[in-house]
Amino acid sequence: MSEEKEQKLERLRKDMRLVTVDIIKLIQKRMKIASQIGNIKKNLMMNIEDISVEQDMARYVHEMGTQIGLNNEFIGRLLNLLFLESIKIQKEKTSEKETKLDHMAMFLKAKQLESEGKKIIHLEVGEPDYMPPASVKRELSKTFDKRHVHYTQTTGIPVLRKSIARERSVREENVIVTPGARFAVFSAMVSTLSIGDEIIIFEPAWPAYRDCANFIGVKVKAIKTTVEQKWDLDLKEVEKMITPNTKMIVLNSPNNPTGKVIQQKQIDAILEISSKNKLIVLSDEVYSMYSYVPYKSILEFEYDKSIMISSFSKSHAMTGFRIGYAISSEDILDKISKIQAMAITSVAEPMQYAATAALKSDVTNNAKLMKKRLDFIRSELDGIPCDFVNPDGGMYYFIRFKNISANKILNDLLNDGVAVAPGNGFGESYVDFIRISACQPIKLLKDGLKILRKVTNV
Repeated sequence: MSEEKEQKLERLRKDMRLVTVDIIKLIQKRMKIASQIGNIKKNLMMNIEDISVEQDMARYVHEMGTQIGLNNEFIGRLLNLLFLESIKIQKEKTSEKETKLDHMAMFLKAKQLESEGKKIIHLEVGEPDYMPPASVKRELSKTFDKRHVHYTQTTGIPVLRKSIARERSVREENVIVTPGARFAVFSAMVSTLSIGDEIIIFEPAWPAYRDCANFIGVKVKAIKTTVEQKWDLDLKEVEKMITPNTKMIVLNSPNNPTGKVIQQKQIDAILEISSKNKLIVLSDEVYSMYSYVPYKSILEFEYDKSIMISSFSKSHAMTGFRIGYAISSEDILDKISKIQAMAITSVAEPMQYAATAALKSDVTNNAKLMKKRLDFIRSELDGIPCDFVNPDGGMYYFIRFKNISANKILNDLLNDGVAVAPGNGFGESYVDFIRISACQPIKLLKDGLKILRKVTNV
């Protein structure tokens, strides 16, 4: 009997090997088809990703899987991995890899020109030109004498966490200090998502959401918003996109790059959908201080599966300090803390004390100054052939040109000494847009926009 079972086991193992080989061969065949599709899309100048096509295929496969008794979530994970690989292959077949620029790539390009002696007006990055509060300088000068130069708790020094908790009306246990908001986004995704999961984002969007998700094998489903609809969210699309593999919705308000602030009734609806589907809501509120219309943080809605992320980079002009934070439930923060302990041990102690000092300072004038600059940009855009919506907040204008190639404008501007952010960095549907940052003095803004008028022949 034992010998018969061993023989059966060996036969089953052989069958398993053969089936696995068949699967690999079919995957190879699928990859070749993806490559052919990529060539056709290149010739037709089509976008690589098409959510409607993916959804049709997913419905077909899920129906078949249900009929033969396969688990829907497993089917979804496998499909998402195949979708991600197809997108990667198709991108390799197009010129996107070589031509696509985001705001940081443009910044580096501009810096290279500066190193060669060319003067550049930087309107591409969201880095305030003003300095952090004076209290930050004083605190930094004391850190060495106070011996604040060591490892700290992974979640952050107690005094800073208490200060953030008091500022945000939450408990200290719900706060973790991170090396910037970008790492908070990354660690939040790594700690709560798995390969083959899905997240929903609203585009145009900060590229880091997609980059972080794709890095860990998570499929991004993007809901496009439009300048014609004043960047309003289409909540019907959210419900259509949710599958058993959808685990997170990402919100960004005020939005980078549009400045759109999500209204309370829309957040209410998103949270209702999220609660029904047990979704995590990741809310990026880095620009919340720069809101010029009524604004409500996700924290005020008391949704137990939310992660609020913020930073000192924009509000306190501390981009180079690399210090941000996340606020969430203790169980989610415990997962984030484990990722952070493994990756960085802790945030630099001097930076944490500098941030503590910054929180005691009044920085409301920063928002007033940014609003003044945005208003100036608005006045200078009059007469330029472009479409835009006045931002509710943030520090950018996101504009689309009429009958003029944005790529040509980008290159002409850079040749004339002005760097702006390409729109396709915020979603491939926004190739006709550019983002203009208001983080420079009005004199430089005026000079830069004068050159914009020149290259658009106005």
